[in-house]
Amino acid sequence: MTQPPSDDAARAKALNAALAGSAGLSPADLAQVMNGSGFRGALAETMGIELLEVSPAKVVARMPVAGNTQPYGILHGGATVVLAETVGSLAAAAHAGPEHIAVGVDVAATHHRAPTKGHVTATATPLHAGRTIASYLIDVMDDDGRRTATARLTCYIRPLT
Repeated sequence: MTQPPSDDAARAKALNAALAGSAGLSPADLAQVMNGSGFRGALAETMGIELLEVSPAKVVARMPVAGNTQPYGILHGGATVVLAETVGSLAAAAHAGPEHIAVGVDVAATHHRAPTKGHVTATATPLHAGRTIASYLIDVMDDDGRRTATARLTCYIRPLT
């Protein structure tokens, strides 16, 4: 897979084609392809987000705490929300299919603990995967398997054109 195009519409079509063409790939293999092709998006790349699994049923990604902290040395809550919205949006895009795009319309997060090292891993699973609305529960865990945050994302699914 090559680098995604710079034009937004062409980039959306290329992402949808990658997700649609993934039928023969395992969720882990699709994540590897997307990690190496720039399809995570500029913000996700800046934050160090690495996709681990990508499918309509579940998206898993991890992000380092280092480089994403607030002045107190703990993981910034906004960084956690970026990770949560990234996995939820990719799950919605995978669900939406090649002729649609998923656009986040609501995100909410509750922070349960403050990681200071290692990585956090987010897992998005569908609460509702409909024709025009898809909602996801996102659990964010630290390296020791402790829940650090819980988020919910709702995406509007609309035609690509």
